Amino acid sequence: MRFRAALVAAICVTATVVAAPAAGATTHRPDRAAAGWTARQFVDGDHLETTFDGTSYPDAGLTIDAVLAFAAARSADDYGAAALTWLARPDVLTGYLGDGGTEAYAGATAKTAFAAQVRGADPTAFGGVDLIARLGTLLTPSGRYSDRSVYGDYSNAFTQSFALLALDRTPAGAPTAAVDFTVGTQCADGGFPLYYGTPTCVSDADATAMVTQALLATGRHTAAQKGLTWLKSQQLSNGGVTGTGSGTANASTTGLAGQAFRAGGRILPAAKAAGFVLSLRVTCSAPAADRGAIAFDSTGFTPGTAVRATTQGILGFAGAPLATLSSAGSTTGAPTLACA
Repeated sequence: MRFRAALVAAICVTATVVAAPAAGATTHRPDRAAAGWTARQFVDGDHLETTFDGTSYPDAGLTIDAVLAFAAARSADDYGAAALTWLARPDVLTGYLGDGGTEAYAGATAKTAFAAQVRGADPTAFGGVDLIARLGTLLTPSGRYSDRSVYGDYSNAFTQSFALLALDRTPAGAPTAAVDFTVGTQCADGGFPLYYGTPTCVSDADATAMVTQALLATGRHTAAQKGLTWLKSQQLSNGGVTGTGSGTANASTTGLAGQAFRAGGRILPAAKAAGFVLSLRVTCSAPAADRGAIAFDSTGFTPGTAVRATTQGILGFAGAPLATLSSAGSTTGAPTLACA
């Protein structure tokens, strides 16, 4: 969920990218082509990496984004399974979640629990860790899930949303205090902020897309619909949604927004968002290695931003909302975009 310099400095991996699938494994479906392209970016067939200062490092959070994208596209199921196995490795899991004592990261714990549930795994016994119980230790009296760390508390609206989504799938459900806290963060204009405790409540499109899905899942429809109304006000005429700090609409923000619109029954905004993301696809006129990917924005395909844009962009036009997302029934393989 967040970049930890200490962890990055300690890990250095040299690996090879998975080979492309055999000729004939093609698809006309843009979601499956995008999932196939993402799968082919996997290192050692089981995880994605982030490059920092010229060196590449394993990225657990981005790998989970791919797992969710594969489930949405109902494709690359074998890559999703391999990713979860990699994530459950003690060295990877501890580095991502913290040791559970001095270091325990709420966002990473919630996101991992949710990914396990999407793939049908048990979040109470994942890699030897009870993720649900650990998440419970990070619930503060206010209802906010917060990090326990010497580095400080970096929890935010994504942390809270993944926690609610994961806990809603458990028998006990999400704690009322946590849901109430989330509703209480709503800004006057209807949107939700990314960061908590700031002097001014500033609505954020990505945060609002996540929080509204979590609130819909936990039954707080009035607050969720108010948030979706604000999110719709941020949608441009071309269907795109601009992320905070970005001057143009992008695939990542629009993908999340489109999924939120679909979850809340906002059919027309969802269709417009899907159309925008689809307009950013890399099609058959591009080099074969790039086909199927989704560019971050209208400036075109850039390798450094395409993986994250593709994993999040897929959510805008494929699969179910986060509350019901599942990898059940997914196909295997990494299909390439079918071209004449």
